[in-house]
Amino acid sequence: MAIRRFALLPLVAVAGFVTLPRPVQDTVTRARVQPRTILVTVKGVPIFDTGYGSSIAVDPRHSNTFFLLADRGPNYDAGKDVKAFVRPDYAPRIGQFALRNGVLTQIARIDLSNSAGARLTGLPPAGGAGSTGETALTVDGARLEGDSAGVDPEGLVALEDGGFWVAEEYGPSLLHVNGAGRVIERIRPTGGVGALPQVLRRRRPNRGFEGVTLLPDGKTLVAVLESPLENPREAGRASKVTRLLAFDTQSGRSRQYLYVQDAVDDHNSDLVAISQTELLVLERDAGMPGDTSHPAAIKRVYRVDLTGATDVSDSSDRAEGMLLNGKTVESFTPEELAAHGVVAVRKSLVADLLALGYPHDKPEGITIINPSTIAISNDDDFGVTEGPAPKLLSTLKETDFNEAFIIHLATPLR
Repeated sequence: MAIRRFALLPLVAVAGFVTLPRPVQDTVTRARVQPRTILVTVKGVPIFDTGYGSSIAVDPRHSNTFFLLADRGPNYDAGKDVKAFVRPDYAPRIGQFALRNGVLTQIARIDLSNSAGARLTGLPPAGGAGSTGETALTVDGARLEGDSAGVDPEGLVALEDGGFWVAEEYGPSLLHVNGAGRVIERIRPTGGVGALPQVLRRRRPNRGFEGVTLLPDGKTLVAVLESPLENPREAGRASKVTRLLAFDTQSGRSRQYLYVQDAVDDHNSDLVAISQTELLVLERDAGMPGDTSHPAAIKRVYRVDLTGATDVSDSSDRAEGMLLNGKTVESFTPEELAAHGVVAVRKSLVADLLALGYPHDKPEGITIINPSTIAISNDDDFGVTEGPAPKLLSTLKETDFNEAFIIHLATPLR
């Protein structure tokens, strides 16, 4: 289905993709994800077997084909810090979709599994590293055991060899996955060369790594934290300063850069590389477009430049990371950091999704189709929200669904 925000120019086919001559203004086409079947019905509420949209990546081996990522599985709030998991055995997964006649049709599914081939679950660890502090229940109220190997995947890179890199937010950790979905390696914040910096363990629960991309050198991953670290908690909850991690998969060394969000409690949802030094970063608030009680204000795509940004890595790899006058990075405002000579990455607006008629609350994936075309995927939460109750879109008056929101840019990225 195509929806016009502005008058569209005639369509032409280029390299297997439907694209446009350069428009005067940004234009949008939309492709819904199919099929959309009911996984199960809970207390009269249909839970859809969807959930694809935590990340999106162009398939590097096949034109007009995309990979979409599903997170830890269908769940809903059943109390303060209590989650009811609809299918505790649900395996987080990657779907492969072909874009045909304006629809993203699923052609394959890859369940994530451990090195022995046993399917992973999305259940949170009960305690220790990666714990979210949540109590996990079945829909009948029975308590579920935590899973120390559980993953909540949010970021995806599709590789030329058919494998993937996946960023997940429990640890947070980076997973190298083969084409069958088996985890080859899992890189955690245990400190030291070859591991992630220990300070990342102070990620806010359920707001760890939310996106990952691979730079053109083919070896450097850049992952983005959804929110400021709780470093300490009170400072992190009041901060607008979150972090980008650049991790060299060959040397095992990393760098950290600061990204200043537009507002406190914003979310960085995903990122994708333009070049070795420039990225697109997706930033959003939690509001729902058209909802008068919790309106949306920020759903934006920014161009981010790493050039000249300060590496805030800690050479001692302390639990609290680099300190300035004995205080953590998150304890300072952006202005105070600048006064200390700490330079954040530069950002400039590429697209305002709300101005383009975006209807969803959670744009969570971004990919570059070509220099003039980007695609945004959304997390539909399997169509369920707390209660359980159907998750309704205020502007469309229907249950949330997965789609690719394809933006044809008036100004190409390069």
